[in-house]
Amino acid sequence: MPDVPLKTSASNNCSDDAEQSFCIDADRVYDSCGDKDCLSEMRVFFTEANQNIINTAVSVRIREANILNTVVNVEPVTYHCGFYSVDMTFYFEIVLDVYSSDGSAPTTVNGLSVFAKRVILYGGNGNVAVFTSEPESTCVNPDESSLPVAKVQVAQPMALTACLTECCSPCMPSAAIPDCVTEYFGSAIVPSQARSVLATIGVFTIVQLKRTVQMLIPAFDFCVPDKECVTSTDNPCDMFSRVDFPVEQFFPPNLADIDPDNIETCGC
Repeated sequence: MPDVPLKTSASNNCSDDAEQSFCIDADRVYDSCGDKDCLSEMRVFFTEANQNIINTAVSVRIREANILNTVVNVEPVTYHCGFYSVDMTFYFEIVLDVYSSDGSAPTTVNGLSVFAKRVILYGGNGNVAVFTSEPESTCVNPDESSLPVAKVQVAQPMALTACLTECCSPCMPSAAIPDCVTEYFGSAIVPSQARSVLATIGVFTIVQLKRTVQMLIPAFDFCVPDKECVTSTDNPCDMFSRVDFPVEQFFPPNLADIDPDNIETCGC
């Protein structure tokens, strides 16, 4: 491909040092969205051992929530050319403090909550199948070769509240549980029994639809490191000597010295 002259202007902040243009393969984001969801009263499912603890509990308190896995599926939207539905199934670990009697010390148990969500995004049109010389390059399903790739980013969930409830009939999560999630809990998740837990968490997500395209970019120079590597030692005292004294841990700032916009709430 012949070199393409670069267009420069005072508004694009480009440097005159750019010497050439190169064509690269890059993931272009065609559409994206961000959401802030309050997932209210999701049922928590447990292993058999943890379910037995829940069956004798008098109260529970949510400690934390973690994202374990997200299963993502992309399908074209009928009669809307270029648009795709992104179906996401989130698997959350819910960590609880379980109290067997009033005034007793809590027992910490974890369980599984599942939440499904769908968004519609524009992903462009394409009808190519990509094969490479890499070992993992395998046969392509013709129905899937032209689909864009969905990327889902999930921030650390915010644990809000949890409560005990009576379960009318045993039930399991509506979605299949991936093997990696079952392995994380160490044993199979059992159906909810007479007593169950409902948890409420807050989740922040960003969903993107992207395709690999060829893009022309200016090249300035190679990325040569501009600092020297610091050699670490095996002496822990040498490492500790470089740590600053934690003054703020011993002398917290006064309320008048704190920026009101940066005050963290307790989440009550």
